[in-house]
Amino acid sequence: MSDSISVVMADDHALLRSTLADWLRSAPDIRIVAAVENADKAIGAVEQQGADVVLMDIDMPGTAAFEAARQIRRKSPRTKIIFLSAFFHDQYIEQALDAGAMSYLTKGEPPETVISAIRSVAAGGVYFSPEVQARLIIDSDRPRLAHSGHTRVSTLTTRELEVLRYLARGHSKKEIAAIMDIGMKTVEKHTENLMSKLDIHDRVELARYAIREGLAEA
Repeated sequence: MSDSISVVMADDHALLRSTLADWLRSAPDIRIVAAVENADKAIGAVEQQGADVVLMDIDMPGTAAFEAARQIRRKSPRTKIIFLSAFFHDQYIEQALDAGAMSYLTKGEPPETVISAIRSVAAGGVYFSPEVQARLIIDSDRPRLAHSGHTRVSTLTTRELEVLRYLARGHSKKEIAAIMDIGMKTVEKHTENLMSKLDIHDRVELARYAIREGLAEA
């Protein structure tokens, strides 16, 4: 169908991915062009086949979903991003919005809600689960958090948070540079900023901090 909504799905849980894909295929106006197990393959699928919407789990191995969303948006500005996650802490929501997401759904939502979200963002709208919506202000500019926290985490930039997550997952600086497509010196600068802002001066302790704060999950 020429007027169908093309969708790329990414989730590392095979059963969930398969079940949700079957549900989405039941909608006459939705066409699944790829159902993949990680963010890297989602990027590749968009590059090769294009997509109106990418529905992406936040917690997957490999390239972080937020970084993948930014890459997808750079390569295909028309593609809309929907994040699907069991987590809806402020730092995840803020990172999703910074990455250009137009929808953030919790994994407790029924498939019918996911279909509604896809239709909404494909038409240029936004769609958020109630738990997420309650934390947002949606104005003429873009959705944003209603309240900004004053924790140490809130002082970190989007890119610093990404580096912190990769450090917590055990990636080397060289690997982080490759994943984020930035130079080693930039990674080192982000790491220095992390240590300064968090008052942590050891890479192992940085990783432990990220894990304690739940930042390694996304």
